[in-house]
Amino acid sequence: MHLDVSLPPVSLKEVPAIAVAMEGMRFDGLWSPETQHDPFLPLALVAEHTNEMCFGTAVAIAFARSPANIAHTAWDLAAASQGRFILGLGTQVKPHIERRFGMPWPESPASKLREFVLAVRAFWSAWQGDGRLNYRGEYYKLTLMTPFFNPGPIEHPDIPIYLAGVNPGLCRLTGEVADGFHIHPLHTERYLREVVRPAIAEGARRAERDEGKIQLSTSTFVVTNTQQEIFVRSQIAFYASTPSYRRVMSLHGWDDAAEELSSLARKGKWDAMSDLVDDEMLATFAVVEKPDALAGAVKKRYAGLVDRITPYWSFHPGDDEDFWRVLVDEWKRT
Repeated sequence: MHLDVSLPPVSLKEVPAIAVAMEGMRFDGLWSPETQHDPFLPLALVAEHTNEMCFGTAVAIAFARSPANIAHTAWDLAAASQGRFILGLGTQVKPHIERRFGMPWPESPASKLREFVLAVRAFWSAWQGDGRLNYRGEYYKLTLMTPFFNPGPIEHPDIPIYLAGVNPGLCRLTGEVADGFHIHPLHTERYLREVVRPAIAEGARRAERDEGKIQLSTSTFVVTNTQQEIFVRSQIAFYASTPSYRRVMSLHGWDDAAEELSSLARKGKWDAMSDLVDDEMLATFAVVEKPDALAGAVKKRYAGLVDRITPYWSFHPGDDEDFWRVLVDEWKRT
């Protein structure tokens, strides 16, 4: 089980020092999110200033871009890093695609994402092979690739693609076409056992693929002090208020709490939402433990369920140094 870390929302000029510190801290991987900044630009700097740590997007929004854009960017990052790049893709939700990115929302998001993945791989295959591009689907028809636009083969062309999601549809799609799955932070051990992993296995069986080769990566709420507890309660409340994630709450019989959280969110009463996250809910969604026992508790909870763990807590060099050093040291020992 690998211990990864998420790049905080910082300016590009800060990325090199943070990446160097993360690799020096002995994290196994680094993930760049798409929140306040583009997820790809920092990774060019990560590739330049690190040597061993793998890195990727968690996630880049597919429907805000074209397969060609993604294919070129991923190809360059894989080449620059000697194959350490992982492409993580997500769909986002309809309001953000339409009202934040100004792009159309597909009638079938899973179908379009499937085509997106296959289209990206069609570009890579053309560049690594004879240069012929011929992908024809419902959403994408890609048949033009001249030498002027062909970057040519690279040393590490097998770029892993991870998909992200919460509900069974995208889990099944991962089993069918992807190399890995980014699990949303609003999850529970039970949800992984009863929903996520069975759906991925079903997709893999449909496509006659080996489920065991699909990597699962998760962002995990951790609580070792009061500051983290306040933050995690607020994040659980925020995510649980989203109707798209209702299935997780329903599995545990928390539909009433989810509906009340949604109502408060619609009214903009964000400060009141954390009060609805009781201790049982906190312990179910987060790993609550003392700092020196956190690594063991995380590994115990996720044993046999996931391959990569990313604590849901921002890393800044010099901040919370004792927390991070103890976590990494104990992780390597246990």
